[in-house]
Amino acid sequence: MAYIDGFVIAVPTANKQAFIDHANKVDVLFKELGATRIIECWGDDVPNGKLTDFRRAVQATEDETVAFSWIEWPDKATRDAGMGRIEELMKTDERFSPEKNPMPFDGKRMIFGGFAPVVEL
Repeated sequence: MAYIDGFVIAVPTANKQAFIDHANKVDVLFKELGATRIIECWGDDVPNGKLTDFRRAVQATEDETVAFSWIEWPDKATRDAGMGRIEELMKTDERFSPEKNPMPFDGKRMIFGGFAPVVEL
């Protein structure tokens, strides 16, 4: 069964194109390592909640937009192997180089997790 990695980040709104460019460079690595689909979404209708919400979860400021992304893998074993390899590539592949492809957001405020689907329609 498929496996999903989900991510929520706050991106300076002025960095939208830099976010897209960064994703286009980095996301191909996940595909090379077995991901079947990668979706990068730019916040369009992200309301403030009464108790919690996406903006608060990543401490987004007024000049930031929440981005929501996910990576689909064929199964958890492929994901674990791919993500293990990503950790190695972060040290050697220039697509992960902060100098050549800087992250256009504060990675310390990213929330992420791996999810096993339980319903699929």
